[in-house]
Amino acid sequence: MTTRSAAAAESYDSVEALIRARVSAAVGGVRGSVESALPTVAFVGAWVWRHDVRFSVLASAAVAALLLVVCLVTGQTLRYVASAILATAVAAYFALRSGRAEAAFLPGILTSAGLAAVTVLSVLTRWPLVGFVVAAGDPQFADNPAGWRRDAALVRVCQRLTLVLAGLYALRVVVMAPLYAAHQVTLLGVAKLVLGWPAYLAALAVMATILVRGRTPPSTEPVLPESSGAGGLHS
Repeated sequence: MTTRSAAAAESYDSVEALIRARVSAAVGGVRGSVESALPTVAFVGAWVWRHDVRFSVLASAAVAALLLVVCLVTGQTLRYVASAILATAVAAYFALRSGRAEAAFLPGILTSAGLAAVTVLSVLTRWPLVGFVVAAGDPQFADNPAGWRRDAALVRVCQRLTLVLAGLYALRVVVMAPLYAAHQVTLLGVAKLVLGWPAYLAALAVMATILVRGRTPPSTEPVLPESSGAGGLHS
């Protein structure tokens, strides 16, 4: 099998060590999280001050535009601010279309619900989403994007890590959906901020604990044997 599994076994003493090495470069960092949070802070602050949907949307958009200008002037990457602008635009559309401030949080709730479902489904089908993040750090990923599934031990660890993310997404829905139904705009803003970067950090801490404590040896057993189809899944 596999040169890939053999290489992993030679370079790392455990699957967790391999994942730590691959994922370390994929974390966005504090700056991206701050840029994503500032438009929400502006929206909630403006709402508390004026209780006006249009004014709140304009405040959020102004902050997003300011972030864009700062990135352009300083020559920094637009990756995170572009994400913030897109989220702000979608939230503004929902809020202005409905005329209700809480509607600005509906896209995030729906997104979290969708991600929770997708992450759980990916675990059940043994295509855990974290596996693709790990594989993206492999120089051979472009040539063989599904090659990581040749290591059954890697897939099992990635399933556990993906379940942590599924729990985070589910928590966001469980907390924010009732607040949305109760029209609690200020509490929705607070919940979005707390369940954003801080909750993501907590999830990363749980995942890090799994990776630090785990000592799963690399496996040469594929999730799917080379010559079999779906019926050949190992239990």
